[in-house]
Amino acid sequence: MDAKRLNLDSGAQCYREQAWPEPAPTLVLLHGISSGAGSWAKLAAHLPGYRLLAWDAPGYGDSQALAKEAPSAADYAERLEAWLAGLGIERCVLVGHSLGAMMAGAALAAYPNRLAGVVLADPAQGYGDADAAKRDEVYRSRWTQLEAQGHGAYARARAPRLLREGADPADIVRVEAEMGKLQVAGFAQAGWMLANDQLDRYLPATPAVPTLVVCGDEDRITPPEDARALADRLGLPYRDIPRAGHASYIDAPAAFAAALDDFARPLLGAAAAPEIS
Repeated sequence: MDAKRLNLDSGAQCYREQAWPEPAPTLVLLHGISSGAGSWAKLAAHLPGYRLLAWDAPGYGDSQALAKEAPSAADYAERLEAWLAGLGIERCVLVGHSLGAMMAGAALAAYPNRLAGVVLADPAQGYGDADAAKRDEVYRSRWTQLEAQGHGAYARARAPRLLREGADPADIVRVEAEMGKLQVAGFAQAGWMLANDQLDRYLPATPAVPTLVVCGDEDRITPPEDARALADRLGLPYRDIPRAGHASYIDAPAAFAAALDDFARPLLGAAAAPEIS
C-alpha cells in the first residue's frame, strides 16, 4: 500500500492506498488505538479488486492532530468526512477496528449518505457511562505508559496481547512496528475519546445503513461475547473470525477478508471483482 498525504483545511491527513487501474469499489479502513495505517498491509493482499484506503488517524503518523484536546468520536468522524470528500469518495464501505469502530459509528450517525455499509470489527464500545474514576483510569492507562516506558518497551509488553495465543512471531513484530510510530499527544487524545465517549451514543438503534459486527474468537481486549451482545442489541449480523485475537485482520487475514468481501461486494456492486486469494 502506497503512503500518501492530503492537505485539508484542518491539517495534513496521511493514509495508505491500494489502488487498481480500473475504477474499483472502495473500502475505507480505520485502525485501532495502538495501531496505524501500515497495520492493514497483510490484509490488503487478500482483497484484490478493491480500492483500499487506510488512514493514519488524526495525531497518528504524520496526520495533523485534532484541534480539540478532548475530542469525541464525532470530531474524528468530521475529519474522516473531510478526507473522503477531498478524495472524491462518493460511496464506500467503512471498516472500523477497535477504537476505529467508534469513529465509524459516529461517521454513520453524521454522514450516512457517503456509506454503503459499515463493519464494526473487534469493536471498542467506550466508557462514557462509567464513573469518573474509571474514565480517568482508562484515559491514563496507555499514553502514560508509553511516555514512561518508551516505544520499544511499551510495544514489547503490549503487542502480544493484541494477537491470539501462539501468534505468528512475524505478526507480533508487525504490531510492534506500528506501536513504534505512536505519537504521545495523538495517543492521549484517542485515549480521552475511548474513556469519555461511547458507541451507543451514535448507534442507539438499528443503523441506517447495512452494518456487520465481526470479532476474533480469541479476542482478549474486546471479547467476542461483548461484540455479540452489541450485534444482538442493534439487531445486526455477527461473524466470528476463527483463530484470531483482537487484531483479527492480522491474525486471520484470509477469514477477515472473506467476511468483508461477502458483506461489501453486493453493497458496492462489486460482483465482478476477482476472488479473494
